[in-house]
Amino acid sequence: MAHDYDYIIIGSGFGGSVSALRLSEKGYRVLILEKGKELKANDFPKTNWNVKRWMWLPLLRFFGFFKLTFFRHITILSGVGVGGGSLVYANTLPVPKDDFFTSGSWAHLSDWKTELEPFYPLAKKMLGAVRNPRKETGDLALETLAKEIGKPDEFELADVAVFFGEPNTTIPDPFFDGKGPDRSGCTFCGGCMTGCRFDGKNTLDKNYLYLAQKEGAQIQAESEVYDVRPIGAKDGSDGYEVYWRRSTSLFKKRGRISTKGIVFSGGVLGTVPLLLKLKKGSLPNLSDKVGGGVRTNSESLIGITTLDKNITFSDGVAIGSILHTDVHSHLEPVRYASGSGFWRLMLAPMVSGRNIVVRFGKLLGDLLRHPLQNMRLAFVWDFARRTQILLFMQTINSTLRFKRSWFGMHSTMEAGPAPTAFIPEAQTLAKKYADLVKAKPVTLITETIAGIPTTAHILGGCVMGEHAQDGVIDQNNRVYGYQNMLVCDGSAISANPGVNPSLTITALTEHAMAQIQSKRGKYMGDIHHEPN
Repeated sequence: MAHDYDYIIIGSGFGGSVSALRLSEKGYRVLILEKGKELKANDFPKTNWNVKRWMWLPLLRFFGFFKLTFFRHITILSGVGVGGGSLVYANTLPVPKDDFFTSGSWAHLSDWKTELEPFYPLAKKMLGAVRNPRKETGDLALETLAKEIGKPDEFELADVAVFFGEPNTTIPDPFFDGKGPDRSGCTFCGGCMTGCRFDGKNTLDKNYLYLAQKEGAQIQAESEVYDVRPIGAKDGSDGYEVYWRRSTSLFKKRGRISTKGIVFSGGVLGTVPLLLKLKKGSLPNLSDKVGGGVRTNSESLIGITTLDKNITFSDGVAIGSILHTDVHSHLEPVRYASGSGFWRLMLAPMVSGRNIVVRFGKLLGDLLRHPLQNMRLAFVWDFARRTQILLFMQTINSTLRFKRSWFGMHSTMEAGPAPTAFIPEAQTLAKKYADLVKAKPVTLITETIAGIPTTAHILGGCVMGEHAQDGVIDQNNRVYGYQNMLVCDGSAISANPGVNPSLTITALTEHAMAQIQSKRGKYMGDIHHEPN
C-alpha cells in the first residue's frame, strides 16, 4: 500500500528529533508535525516581559515557546515549538545515578545501565555537551555552601549543551565536520531559558533536526494532531491516517496524511492526552496503563532574592554547577538574563505548613513582621539580576495518573506520597544559601498558598512494561497492541532519574531507533510483535 510517508513523528523535542534523524538516515520518508512555531534567534524575546513572544497561550493569541500548565497535584513548565523542550531547558545533560536503572516499571526488562551505556556518549556528542568553563556568583555561593555542609567534593561544574566559542563571532559548524549550521559563541548572558538570541545554545534545530532535514526529513510546524486512525487492519499493520489542524489560526485549517509508521514524541503534555483521547476512539487497543506512572524529579524551586546591588546572579549559562547533597538529592543554581523578571509577579515569601490556613497565617505574619524588607524585595530593581533560583531534585518514586474528562486532563494520585512543595531539606539549604548572599527565600504563590509543587521535568504516562497489562510500550519503545507505532519522549521514562531527563530521553530514543532496520531491510512492523 502506498503512503504519503514511511513515518510521521508527532512532536519535535528530544525524542522526536532523534527519531527524525535516525529514520531518515535509514532511508525512510519522514514528516515531523509540530504544534508550535519554528523560531530563529531573532524571534526570541529580549526578556520574558514580552509575554506574547515568550508564552504559549493560544486563547490569548500568544504563540511563544514556553508553556505553564496547572494541575491539582503539580504545576508544569514545558516548551512548545520546533525543538521542543530544548528551546527552554537549562542545557544540563547529566547521566542519572545507578538507582534510576534498577527501579520503576522497566527495571526487570533489561540491564539498563549496560544497555544504554553506548547511547549516553552518543547523545552527549550529538547535543554538544561540554563542561561549563566558568563559575559565576551563584556557582561560587553553591561551592561555599558545599563546604559549609561538609560536602566540598560533591560540588562540580555542569555538563551543558552550549557552544563556548568566540562570542558574537560566526564560524562554520564546529560539531559535525561542517555539516551542521554556522555557530556563534555563548555570551554568558543567562538567557538560555528565554530563547538563545546569540546561537550559542545547542538546541535541537542546530543538531538532530538540522541534520535530519539534510537527510530529507520534512518539518510542518503549527500543526496539531487530533486523530490517528488505522488503515485497513485494526492493528495498524496496513498503516495509519493522521489528522491535523492548524494550531495558530482562528480558522482551523485541517489536513490528513497517510503513513506506514508513527512515533509519538509530543512529551507528557502532548502524547499522553492524545493517547487518552485515541484510546476512547480510534485506537481502543492501547494499554489501560496510558496516563499512569506519571512522575517528576520531586523538585523544589526556591528563589533567593538579594537587595545587595553589588551582587549579580544573571551572568553565566542557565545552570552552571551542581551539588550532590546526598545519594538521592541534588541542588542546582538557575539563572535568568538581566531584565527577565516576569516571575516576580508570582512570588511570595517562603513558608511551609500542613494546610492552607497555616501557610496563609505564616505568610501574613512574615509580611507584617518585615513590611519594609518585603516591599523592597517586591520592587527590587532588575529582579532577575538580583535573584538566584535554586532547583532541588530527589529520586522519590511516587506517581500520579493523568485522566481525561469533559474539562480536559486532570491528575490523581497513583502510588506513594503526594508531590509536595515543602521539602524540609530543600528549605534548609535555601536558607543557608540565602545567608551566604544576604538574601531572602521566595517561592511561587501556587506553592506558598495552594501547596502545589512546580516541575520542569514531567515524565511517564506511557511507561515500559513486559506486557500491555503493566506498560504502554515494550523495552524498545514499541506500543503494545499496534504495529509500526512507538512512543519516544519523556512519557516513556519509567523511573525517576532525579536529574534533568533530556540526555536520558535522547539516549533512550537512540536505543529505540537502533532496533529499527533500514528501509533496505524489513519494516519494524515485520518484527514479530503481536497485538494484545
